[in-house]
Amino acid sequence: MGIVAGLDSSPDFTRIVVCDADSGAVLRQGYAPHPLDGAEGGRPSDVDPQAWLLSLGEAAGGGLLEGVQAIGVSAQQNALVPLDTQGNTVRPALVGGDKRAQVSAAELVDALGGREAWAQAVGTVPGAAQPVTKLRWMVKNEPDAALRTAMLMQAHDWLVWQLLGRPARRTTDRGDASSTGYWCAVNGAYRPDLVELALGHQALLPDVLGPSEAAGTTPEGLLISAGTGETMAAAFGLGIGLGDAVVSLGASGSVMAVHHEALVDPSGMITSLADATGMHLPVVTTLNAVRVLRGSAELLGLPDLESLSDLAMKSTPGAHGLVLLPYLEGERVPALPHVAGTLAGLRRESMRPEHLARAAFEGMLCGLADALDVLRRRGVEVRRIFLLGPAAELPAVQACAPSLLGVQIVVPQPADYAAIGAARQAAWALGVSQGTLDPRQPPAWQGATAQVLDPGDEVAVGAAVRQQYTSVRDQTHPGAVRL
Repeated sequence: MGIVAGLDSSPDFTRIVVCDADSGAVLRQGYAPHPLDGAEGGRPSDVDPQAWLLSLGEAAGGGLLEGVQAIGVSAQQNALVPLDTQGNTVRPALVGGDKRAQVSAAELVDALGGREAWAQAVGTVPGAAQPVTKLRWMVKNEPDAALRTAMLMQAHDWLVWQLLGRPARRTTDRGDASSTGYWCAVNGAYRPDLVELALGHQALLPDVLGPSEAAGTTPEGLLISAGTGETMAAAFGLGIGLGDAVVSLGASGSVMAVHHEALVDPSGMITSLADATGMHLPVVTTLNAVRVLRGSAELLGLPDLESLSDLAMKSTPGAHGLVLLPYLEGERVPALPHVAGTLAGLRRESMRPEHLARAAFEGMLCGLADALDVLRRRGVEVRRIFLLGPAAELPAVQACAPSLLGVQIVVPQPADYAAIGAARQAAWALGVSQGTLDPRQPPAWQGATAQVLDPGDEVAVGAAVRQQYTSVRDQTHPGAVRL
């Protein structure tokens, strides 16, 4: 079919990959940081969307897109772009977690009648990051901007609209729409009443395109696919399907799986997202993952996580009875928001640095296994787990994960999976437009190059370690885990 491009506009930069439309082979790449003003303590919470266009233009320089027939756009989720009746921004985009909106999130939860009411309405409970919460924050803190807001977009919607020359029709996809807090993954429809609940009045919302539909064609003749959010694009780029889960090891952790239906969870523990193929991505997030390793390394006076891993490998499964409940920031899974971590099993023979290091890795992974069990108890099949994040490369993680999680572990080589997923979507839309691909079946690109780790004979050992962890968890926090 020729060549296609995938564009990923992350919180910090734009990456572009140009791929062969048939095989998915990456032919060339571009990169440019967003020209953002620094913010105290990290990234800014308010960003002029023009910064995304500027880095896009720089990343595409040098003829990178020459010969490209279609482009897919992936972008950071939860970046709310409020527009006036003329399509101009009424204020900079509200991006990221934005802790300013935490009180507004709690108010919204109460306004609809609690967490269960939100889970039933849209499959997710408002948090500080979500666009619906940011609308409520605007009303409280910037009422003039809220009153002038007539259209709502997210980052990928806005970029697609700009690439198409700002046409009358504005579009999004079901993946990005599912993260707004006002689109329901269960029935595939907006909830305008929730926009009004948050903003105080109605606003125009983008049309939700199907996975293989095109958003339009640029003035230069380039096909632009529907686009999607960064999470959905990365899943599509990895090539995950039914039976697959993704465990992401950041400071906090997340467990995401492909499922055939949206899951409504009255507790709000599961966030029901849609994917980029027509399936669903239930997600469970923990508050503690790599921060547990970093804290343990500091406690032991080690310079980095590699040193912690090397030390842990000198211990044995079960860490001589030492168990670390990794609830350093409280925890969402189980729902223990105000507790602290626990170190149990202290005996003279277990009080050695290598056993504490091993307990840190086992505690982190057992906490993620608890999150995985939330999905399994709802009927989500998990036969294979993709382990993502720099910590996935640590020998101690790779030694512990297969037996503790109980299934085959896939550690993909680092790559721009969100950009690759966007390019794969572009190839799909291009093939459908040319009549060479089925709108229900994406192009069969080669999957991610990866290291595969099987639990083998260690399953029983892992089960024993998890049982040791579970006993301490249930004794320390009785009734916290409800089966």
